[in-house]
Amino acid sequence: MAGETIITVVGNLTRDPELRTIGNGSTVVNFTIASSTRNFDRQSNQWTDGGTLFLNCSAWDSERTHMASNIAQSLAKGMNVIAQGILRQRSYEDDNHVKHTVTELRVQEIGPTLKRATAQVTRQTSSAASGGFHDSRFDEQTPTGGYQGGATATASNSGAVGEDPWGQPIGQGVTFGAPAEFGGDDPGEPAF
Repeated sequence: MAGETIITVVGNLTRDPELRTIGNGSTVVNFTIASSTRNFDRQSNQWTDGGTLFLNCSAWDSERTHMASNIAQSLAKGMNVIAQGILRQRSYEDDNHVKHTVTELRVQEIGPTLKRATAQVTRQTSSAASGGFHDSRFDEQTPTGGYQGGATATASNSGAVGEDPWGQPIGQGVTFGAPAEFGGDDPGEPAF
């Protein structure tokens, strides 16, 4: 939506995320991020703590994502996280008829910071029947710890000269950048 205030905050979780199901069956997770500033005091030649922002946060599960459930399973009190979302303000009346106004972050993205920690990411897949994303390349996972990214050799990119256009000497009939490689042989399509 236009006009929403989107912020990014880095801080520590002050408590374990609390996962609950509300009356209409929706799943929500609530937690608080404490973001503190540190300032270098030149007179004492030391770092000092500045003010702390305590930001209430919430995230929801949907038909396509399980963000609330993933947060509850992955994050815990004390973890340093980076979160991005929409800053919202809402008012409510308590049981004693006292009105309260709270500001909270509706989390759209969150994860652990990797300055002083490591993380192992496990991709979650949804079934095609639920309208979610499914990629069979991620069906079999063999977690061995740590980040497992990067390129790997497979049968399709094993580096054989007949399969790799960069592996053949110039003049061997290999043409890179033919129109078929960039979207088709349509004569009406402009060349790149």
